[in-house]
Amino acid sequence: MATPLAQRHCVECKPGTAPLPRAEVDRLLDQVPGWQVEEADRHLRLTRTVKFKGFMPGVDLVNRIAPIAEAEGHHPDLLLSYGSLTIRLWTHAAGGLTDNDFILAARLDGPVSQLLY
Repeated sequence: MATPLAQRHCVECKPGTAPLPRAEVDRLLDQVPGWQVEEADRHLRLTRTVKFKGFMPGVDLVNRIAPIAEAEGHHPDLLLSYGSLTIRLWTHAAGGLTDNDFILAARLDGPVSQLLY
């Protein structure tokens, strides 16, 4: 049995790393509920928008996400607005999605679920 995504760790990707084929993206997407795949700037990325009341819950969530991303060496784009935080993941070195994006998404679900109660 494969190790769950949330228990895995990101690995370094070098320029030229191949992005995942769409079939593998779809298979891994089933393992990260609440995340969507979208196309932007000619590549796929994982996106999740978390809604909350006010501004400070989003600041708190960013502060909980940042150390996880730093420890994994894989950094999401974070768009904080009043009432929402959008998290976007893709692997620049691969020009699309890799296992690392799904691993980090799964690892970030802990802090996100704490905010959602």
